[in-house]
Amino acid sequence: MTIETAHREMGKEDTNWVAGLSPAIRDLESVIGEIAPTNLPVLLVGESGTGKELFANRVHRLSQHADRPFVRVSCASVNPTTFFSELKLNPNEPGDGPKSGPGTVCFDEIGELDAACQRNLLGALPDGDLGARRGELRARLISTTNRNLDEEMRAGRFRSELYYRISGVCLRLPPLRDRKEDIPLLVEFFLNKHAAQFGRSRPSLSPQTLQIFLDHAWPGNIRELENVVKEIVALGDERLAVAELGIPISERKRTPATPVRSYSLKAAARAASREAEREMIMQALARTRWNRKRAAQELQISYKSLLYKLKQIGFEDSEVNQ
Repeated sequence: MTIETAHREMGKEDTNWVAGLSPAIRDLESVIGEIAPTNLPVLLVGESGTGKELFANRVHRLSQHADRPFVRVSCASVNPTTFFSELKLNPNEPGDGPKSGPGTVCFDEIGELDAACQRNLLGALPDGDLGARRGELRARLISTTNRNLDEEMRAGRFRSELYYRISGVCLRLPPLRDRKEDIPLLVEFFLNKHAAQFGRSRPSLSPQTLQIFLDHAWPGNIRELENVVKEIVALGDERLAVAELGIPISERKRTPATPVRSYSLKAAARAASREAEREMIMQALARTRWNRKRAAQELQISYKSLLYKLKQIGFEDSEVNQ
């Protein structure tokens, strides 16, 4: 399944979804397209802020249970007393039938589940019996974690038998620093999302800001990027928001001290023209989700000319998608 096909299938109602066009995300989307219609339990592994819950929702929306509720359980706050109510289960009643109860249950950060709740969950999972047991969880199971569960098992903090029951398919989400070609698409998505949320016109980012975004390591991953973009929309000033990354835009514009020189008006006009051209190219690429051929058509230039201009502004051929 391609990203374009995925977006067509989602339709306009799925406004909370954005993926990307990097090879890692394309591969992830392909696997999700294959496993979503099955009932295999899924374990999503990734750093904080990489979008694990979004991908869990994605699996649910593409599954055969999409018409039933998606229930998220915060493993950091659940306790043995509230465990069964969080799962919408009654331990004294037969398990939910195939068309009742939640369609998918997502255990958010399952590595934080305490020992008693791990035991309860293990007991609630189907064990292959033909009939439903009392208190059995009949929903699709998705778990997320930012921990190394192999290390947790070796340390005795996570039950190995539970791990093997929840990890029918293990998907690893790449950090944002390893998929930077997706940043312009994500920025475009968050600008539109929060402009609509605040009832404001969508701002345009300067080329300098976008370059800072491409250079930044993003330790908080997509969540950090969204927070910065949201602040830009809220404040209407990209300089204040970007300065919080520790790299003020003004510093990015500075160059080592050089002897004072005079510049002609013609040279200044050429520099301004190059800057405007770069911004137009970046905006066209963002609108077309970095599809260079479509961007070239929008800009009314040849595909070869666009490739040449991309190299001029510092984007190698491997950094953008065809």
